[in-house]
Amino acid sequence: MAFYGRVSVVDLDAFSDVHSGEWSRLDALSRRRRLTGAEADELVRLYQTVATHLSMIRSSAPDPVLVSRLSETLNRARTVIAGAHEPAWRDLRRFVVVSLPAALYRLRWWTHAVTLASVLVAVVAGIWVATTDTGLAAVGTPSYREEYVDSAFAAYYDPGADFAAVVWTNNAWIAAQAVAFGITGVWPVFVMLQNAVLVGAIGGMMAAYGELELFLQLILPHGLMELTAIFVACAAGLKLFWTLVEPGPRPRSRAVAEEGRSLFTVAVGLTAVLGVSGLVEGFVTGSSLPWWLKIVIGACVLAAFWTYVLVLGRRASRDGETGDLDADLAGHVQPVAA
Repeated sequence: MAFYGRVSVVDLDAFSDVHSGEWSRLDALSRRRRLTGAEADELVRLYQTVATHLSMIRSSAPDPVLVSRLSETLNRARTVIAGAHEPAWRDLRRFVVVSLPAALYRLRWWTHAVTLASVLVAVVAGIWVATTDTGLAAVGTPSYREEYVDSAFAAYYDPGADFAAVVWTNNAWIAAQAVAFGITGVWPVFVMLQNAVLVGAIGGMMAAYGELELFLQLILPHGLMELTAIFVACAAGLKLFWTLVEPGPRPRSRAVAEEGRSLFTVAVGLTAVLGVSGLVEGFVTGSSLPWWLKIVIGACVLAAFWTYVLVLGRRASRDGETGDLDADLAGHVQPVAA
């Protein structure tokens, strides 16, 4: 018996009574290890039918319990129909083309704010170290400073895969911490300030010894992308904290859960981004290439990142994407008024 058309809250029980047999049958078929030809055909037909039912319920009478139940059944049936490998590649493509750029795009103003604050702190720290005896002394003893400027700073950038791997692991761990502990509101600020002061102080020390040009030549090729990735991670952590403080019209638990899932997308994506900057640091920064070409390579990597974020991210955002899991995986929630 067909029962289509719009479903109201009043007749949702009647709708469920009419179609519960089909839902139960789809659930039973999706749990079987082996299906006959007739059962496989029935599974496909029921999958299409129940998917239509779910769409109707979501748009007209979004009961969270029923929607979650049907979503779970459809997910299991989809796996049986399509198999495990194709959805995995499809999910990976969606992550790279839709979810990640959408999440990064939503963070763009937070990232710009963190970048500006970090640059200001680094400049202040650098000027303090470069122009005052107190600041220079805070960096280390005269012998330590001379050894660092003369050899240690440049020697650190030893070209090779091992060095690139070490750099990538360290930076990915820092970025993951900034996102994961962002809800505290303290850790991202600590990471941001520590990073900015350290970079600024080293630059100031190099400037005090007349080696500012060497500092810029060795820090810019990989640092443009590497530091941006750290800024994004700190921005993600701070946004999660702010969601806890000001969830908006959503219930606080729901807002934090949604933002947390979206920002976990950012953390995973930054692992790949930092991998690229690690390759630049491991194979470009310490190489024998002309200094100007090294900086051009670093600038091109950064430009490619922001092009990816702004072009694909803007498109995904227009389509309503946030970087969160889709409704079938995240679970249905009751709509709230804006």
